[in-house]
Amino acid sequence: MNKEMQELLKTINDKKNEVKSLVNDGKLDKAKAAKEELKELQERFDLLYDLEDEEREDIEDKVKNGQAKQVGGAVKSDKQSIVGAFANIIKAGFRHTEPDEDSLRIYKDALTSDATADSDGEKGIGVTIPEDIRTDIISLRRSDDNLEQYVNTEGVATKSGTRNIEVDAESTPFDNVDEAADFPQMDEPKFKTIEYKVKKKGGILKVTAELLEDSATNIMAYINKWIAKKTKATRNAMILKVINEITEDKEVVVSNIDSLKDIFNEQLDPAIAATAIVITNQSGFNYLDKLKDENGKYILQPDPTQQTKGKLLFGEYRIVKLSKKTLKSTPILDTDGTTIKGYKHPIFCGDLHEAITLFDRNVLTIDLNDKGDSLWGKDMTGIKVRDRFDVQAVDTEAVIKGEITETVNG
Repeated sequence: MNKEMQELLKTINDKKNEVKSLVNDGKLDKAKAAKEELKELQERFDLLYDLEDEEREDIEDKVKNGQAKQVGGAVKSDKQSIVGAFANIIKAGFRHTEPDEDSLRIYKDALTSDATADSDGEKGIGVTIPEDIRTDIISLRRSDDNLEQYVNTEGVATKSGTRNIEVDAESTPFDNVDEAADFPQMDEPKFKTIEYKVKKKGGILKVTAELLEDSATNIMAYINKWIAKKTKATRNAMILKVINEITEDKEVVVSNIDSLKDIFNEQLDPAIAATAIVITNQSGFNYLDKLKDENGKYILQPDPTQQTKGKLLFGEYRIVKLSKKTLKSTPILDTDGTTIKGYKHPIFCGDLHEAITLFDRNVLTIDLNDKGDSLWGKDMTGIKVRDRFDVQAVDTEAVIKGEITETVNG
């Protein structure tokens, strides 16, 4: 993919986010117009992709027929070749053999300049997953319960760094400046320094020898699905940890509809409330789903922009429902400390994009050097996968944690 297409793809993703934002803000006319622009961008990308594909095939045919010489290395491989090459490298690694030269060439050509694995001083850290395969993994973990899509994500090329964020920038106006006059002195802006340190997360996938004998496509489909599930669960856990930290000891009681309205009308800044969403677990969702207003209407209404069963709180705020395994309720214990008499169900209200930044090193690696001696007797192989990112709080006032108390019957 050439630079023009890469930039166009970024514009398409930005336009998609713009459409979603306009829909969430209730600006449906602007959202429709933006969607039309998105269609045109997508059509332009598809045309360029087809042209690039035809040009590549034409060059390959000429090279094969001897009508042209290959200059500057091999012709860039297609996605199917990359998948096949990477799967061959994985199989060779666990058989302790050298992969064929074609697979190595295709793999190296598929690596981007920012995809260098972080060694962290370890021996044999692993093989970096090519961008095309990483894109598949990211696509697989896209779902309503993937919290990464709601926070601000910033790609970083270093393991650590800092960002200076101006505090109360939205409420601090510029002074008037007359023509040809000197700029007046302003109060010194207050900055908050956000420091990130990329953390290494990882785990081992146990696979059978039979899988490694399967086709390259099936091998990578299996591995990609597992990595997608694990990286989503890991990133969700880190994001929820930070949300709980910034809302600790500031929880508010949610006991009725008015207490919910207080959060959006009073406790959240209007600019934050305008783009806010609601995150809760199954139990919290069940409570909200049963609430009715004074006219007997349920306060959760179907989201007209969602083809699935998405719902809006007060017809305005998107509901993100997480599993009780992902977002746990807090048990309320009796005085003896052993009997559970109820639960507190969490409900987070606010704009996660303003509250949290995920610093993504954008590097996934698979370790090929673990001989898996402990799995030898079971005829299995361990695939060690590593992900690198960090999550930091930015605006601690952009999220409010509510707690719904439910008593246990009996």
